[in-house]
Amino acid sequence: MSDAAEVARRCAETMYARDRVAQDLAMRIAEVAPGRARLRMTVGDTMVNGFGIAHGGYIFLLADTAFAYACNTHDAVTVAAAADVVFVAPARAGDLLEATAEERVRYGRSGVYDVTVRRVPDGEVIAEFRGGSRTRDERVLNDA
Repeated sequence: MSDAAEVARRCAETMYARDRVAQDLAMRIAEVAPGRARLRMTVGDTMVNGFGIAHGGYIFLLADTAFAYACNTHDAVTVAAAADVVFVAPARAGDLLEATAEERVRYGRSGVYDVTVRRVPDGEVIAEFRGGSRTRDERVLNDA
């Protein structure tokens, strides 16, 4: 494992240990690498709206969380500056969703990340998300 991959892994573990939202929604980190993260979440019965489909806020939340984990793989505290989502298909209670976030570019203290949310195992795209990031003068890993 490269040093950058090890830093990415440690950053994700550190973030998850403090991430009450991800823990409360039983999100799981499926993969993390420099500039990349893949998270999974099952749509619970309490996450559906009056039409029986997953509330868009939960889909956005999963995508935003994957975005956050991908942004913070470089051991620099990075936060969202902007985000956009397009809902493509509905998800329902019981669906396992996977959000894959990929860094497109980092420039100065800013970055752009794309996230695709898919249903597992059929791979149907549920949403496409784009996030803009801003890096702060802090480190994710306090011991580094």
